[in-house]
Amino acid sequence: MSKDYAELFASVANNFMPHPWQAELAQAGDCVDRLIRIPTGFGKTLGVLTAWLWHRGVRDDARWPRRLVWCLPMRVLVEQVAAEVEGVLERCALRWDGVGDHAGKVGVHVLMGGSEAGDWALYPEHCAVLIGTQDMLLSRALNRGYGAPRGRWPMEFGLLNQDCLWVMDEVQLMDVGLATSGQLQAFRQQDTQSGKTLRPCRTWWMSATLQPAWLRTSPEMSELGPALDTGQLRIPPEQRLGPLWDEVGKPCRLVTMTDMAALADQVAGAHVEHGAGAAGPTLVVLNTVAAAVQLHERLARDPRLAGTDLRLVHSRFRGAERATWREDFLNRHACAPGTDRLIVATQVIEAGVDISAALLFTQLAPWASLVQRFGRAARWGGRAQVVVVDVEARDPKAALPYTLEELAAARTALGRLDAVAPRDLEAFEENHPELLATLYPYVPRHVLLRHELDELFDTTPDLTGADVDVSRFIRSGDERDLQVFWVEVAPRATPDRAVRPAREALCSVPFLAARDWLCGKETADRKAPRLREGKRAWVWSYLDGCWRLAERKDLYPGQTVLVASSSGGYDPARGWTGVGDAAVPPVPVAPPSAQEQADASEDDESLSAVPVWQTIAVHGAQVAAQAEAAARRAGLDYAALLHLAGRWHDAGKALAPFQHSIVGTGRPARADIAKAPSSAWLPPRQLYPDPPHPRRRGLRHELASTLALFAVLMRHRPDHPALLGPWKELLAAAGRPLAMAPPAGDPPNALEQEILALDAHAFDLLAYLVCSHHGKVRMAWHAAPADQQAAEGGLRIRGIRDGETLPALTLATAQGEYLVLPPSELHLDAAAAGLNSRTGRGWTERVLDLLERHGPFALAYLEALLRAADWRASRSPVPDPFIAGNGDATPIGTDPAVTTAAHGDLA
Repeated sequence: MSKDYAELFASVANNFMPHPWQAELAQAGDCVDRLIRIPTGFGKTLGVLTAWLWHRGVRDDARWPRRLVWCLPMRVLVEQVAAEVEGVLERCALRWDGVGDHAGKVGVHVLMGGSEAGDWALYPEHCAVLIGTQDMLLSRALNRGYGAPRGRWPMEFGLLNQDCLWVMDEVQLMDVGLATSGQLQAFRQQDTQSGKTLRPCRTWWMSATLQPAWLRTSPEMSELGPALDTGQLRIPPEQRLGPLWDEVGKPCRLVTMTDMAALADQVAGAHVEHGAGAAGPTLVVLNTVAAAVQLHERLARDPRLAGTDLRLVHSRFRGAERATWREDFLNRHACAPGTDRLIVATQVIEAGVDISAALLFTQLAPWASLVQRFGRAARWGGRAQVVVVDVEARDPKAALPYTLEELAAARTALGRLDAVAPRDLEAFEENHPELLATLYPYVPRHVLLRHELDELFDTTPDLTGADVDVSRFIRSGDERDLQVFWVEVAPRATPDRAVRPAREALCSVPFLAARDWLCGKETADRKAPRLREGKRAWVWSYLDGCWRLAERKDLYPGQTVLVASSSGGYDPARGWTGVGDAAVPPVPVAPPSAQEQADASEDDESLSAVPVWQTIAVHGAQVAAQAEAAARRAGLDYAALLHLAGRWHDAGKALAPFQHSIVGTGRPARADIAKAPSSAWLPPRQLYPDPPHPRRRGLRHELASTLALFAVLMRHRPDHPALLGPWKELLAAAGRPLAMAPPAGDPPNALEQEILALDAHAFDLLAYLVCSHHGKVRMAWHAAPADQQAAEGGLRIRGIRDGETLPALTLATAQGEYLVLPPSELHLDAAAAGLNSRTGRGWTERVLDLLERHGPFALAYLEALLRAADWRASRSPVPDPFIAGNGDATPIGTDPAVTTAAHGDLA
C-alpha cells in the first residue's frame, strides 16, 4: 500500500487506516471494469471514492477518467452519498467551491431533477463527481435525459460516455438498469477496440450481494466477463477479522402474519418490550409504499407509542421533506442507545443509509433485498434482533413488486439460518452454492441493443415533440416514474414560461398512477384522454417554448409535470397520495439558468444576453480559445479544429432577422452583434423580425453558420473533396447538371483558406460541430412547423431561406487577426437525401459517415467540448475592442461599411 494513499485515507477517515480491500483497490495502476462485492458496513463508498480521488485528483493520472459518476437506484441514497463525498473532499481540501479556479479541485454535482445540476457540464476538462439516480443518469447516457431540456441531451450524452468512471452502486435494486449499464459499457468497449474512444470510460458494479452472472445476460456483456473476473474484488476468508466479523450478533426468526393490524400490534409491543429504544431505534421495512403508509397510520394511533418519535420514509416524498431526514434521524448520531424512535420505511432504506437499528422487522423479500435490510441492523457492531414477516402471498399480484418465486427462494434460505450477521451470510452462501441461482435470479425484461443505441443519437423532434421512450431500459413495471411539482397558479391562468422546479420541489410518482390521478381511470369502454374536472396540470412544450395543458399521453416516464397547488394529491406528512383536493403548499421554484432557458425551446436567446455588447468575431475568438484549451488539457488531437469551430460557430448571427432582434437603447451601429445586455433583446415571442414578412419563428443561426462554410467551398473550389469533387462524373452520368457558382472575384482570404485547406472528413467534422453547438440542429435538416406555415413561399428550413445571403462579417483567423468574410449565399440542397448537384453528399449522409468514423460517444463528446466553451465564454464575456468604450483596437482589413449598415438602421 502506498504511504501517500494511506495518508490521504487517514486524513478523511478520522485517522483510521484503510481496510485491505480498500488499499488493494487504490494500488491498481490502470482503471479497469470491476465487480466489487463487499458486505454492508465495510466502507464501500469511502473505498471507491478515495481510490479514484487518489489516482485522478491527487496524482492526476491520465489513465483514470476525470468524472466519477455515482449512479444509485433511489433519491434518498443520492443525498446520503453526496453528503459523504462533499465531506471527504472538504476534509482533504480538494473540493471546488464553484467560483474560483477549478484546476486541481474536484466539483461535486447532484443530479436528481430540478434546475440546479446544469453546471456540471461546464468544465469537462476538470475533475468532478456527479451523483444521481439511475433514472437521471442512465436516461442521459441514452441521450434522452429525464427532466433535461432537449437541447442539453447530446452534451450530457457525450460527457457521460467518455472520460467517466461509472460506479453502479447497490445494483441489486436497479432492475433492468443494471443490464443497460452493462450493455453501455460493452458498447464503449467495442468503440475502444475499434479506435473510436477519445477518453477512457469504465464501470464498477458494486453491492454486498453482487453476482457475476448478472453481468452475463447478453452476448455483449459476456465479452466483458474475463476482464470482470480478473477485476473482481471481495474480502477473502483470511481477511474476515475484526469486530464487524467477530462481535456482531443478529439472531433472526421468521414469523407469519396475515394482516396489517397484527403486524402493527407486534411491532409496537416489541418496541416497548425492547426498552423503547434503550439499545437504539426500531426499523420496519415493508415492500410497498401503500403498506408502509398504512402501518404508519396504525402505529400513530397506538397509545403505547405516545412518546415515541414515529417516522415514515418512502420514495414518494418531495426533496423538501426528505431534506430533513438525514439531519433529523437518518444518521449515525441519531441511532444512539436511548433513542426512542420507530422508523417505518420501504426499500429506500435498504442501502446507503447510514443508520443502525437494534430491532429490525422486515417483510419477506427477495434474498438480495433481505441481505441489504439485515445490514441496517447492528451496522457498527453489537447485537440486534431481526424478525422477518411472511404474509404468505398466494397470488402474483399480492407478491408485487416481487415474484412468488423470489419470495419462495428467500423463505427456503431463512429456513436454514438462525442468524444473519455478515459471517453467517458469507458462510451460508459458500456452503450452499447450489442455492445461488434461485436466491439471486436476474433476467432483465429488456436488453439494449447496439442499433437501438445508435438510433438514439438522433435527437430531432417530430412535429409533436415526442421521442423514443427509453424508460424500458431504465426500470420496468410500475416503478417507472415521472416528476411532479406543485405551483400556485391562479384560476384560468397559465404558468409563466420562466417557472422551473427546484430539486427540492420534485416528487417521483409512478406514471400510470399519475395518469389515473390527473385524468381518471380508463376502461375498455371509457377513455380518459384529458385532465379530469378539478385537475390542472401542464407539461413543457419545446416547440412552443411554454407550459401547455397536459393530456394523458403526455404523462410518461421521465416527464416533468407542473400541477396547480389547488389540485391536491400530496401531504407533506405522508408524501404523494393521489387523493384529496387540499391545496399543496408549494416549494419555491428556481429561476432557470441562461443555458437551461436556451436549451428548452426553439426560440430563445437567453445565452446571448450578457452584461456587455460583443461582436460575432470577438465572441468567436473567446470560444475558440476556451475550446482549444479544454481539448489540450484533455489530451485530444482536435484542438486546432475546435479552435476553428469556435471562431465560426456564430457567423449565422449576421442574418438580418437575428440582428433586428437586438433593439435596446445604446445599440452599437453594427450588423455583427452576437451578445447584448438582456434589456436589448426582444421578448421570445417577438424574436427574429423580418419585415415585410412575418417574423422568422424557429430561426437557427447555427444552420446559417454551417451553410456559410459550404458557401466558401462553392465560391472558391466547388470541386473540393468535401463538395462535388468525388461525385462530378457520377452526377454527369446521371444527367444532372452541376450547380457550379461563378468564379469568385477575389482570391480567398486567410479565413477562407483555412476552410479550403481541410480534407473532406475534417470539413464534415467542422461543419457538424458548428451546426450542433446548441443541440438543436444535428443529424437532419428538416422543416419545422413554423417553416411549413411560412407565407412567403420557397424552401425554408429552421428559419433559413434557400438562396438568401448572409451579409459580410468580420471573423478571427487562427493567428488572431480579424478579416472580413465576404457575403455568402446560403443553399439548402444538402437537406435532401442522396447526392445533389451543389454539395454532393447530403447532410445526413455526412453525419452518418462521422458516426461510422468516430462512434456516437466520441462525436457527442467533441460536440460537448465546443458547447461548454460557448457557455463559459457567454458567462464571462471579454470586453470587445470593436465597440466604442470597450477598447481602441481596429478590425484588421475590415471595411466599416460592412459592419455598420448592412441591414439598415439597427440602432
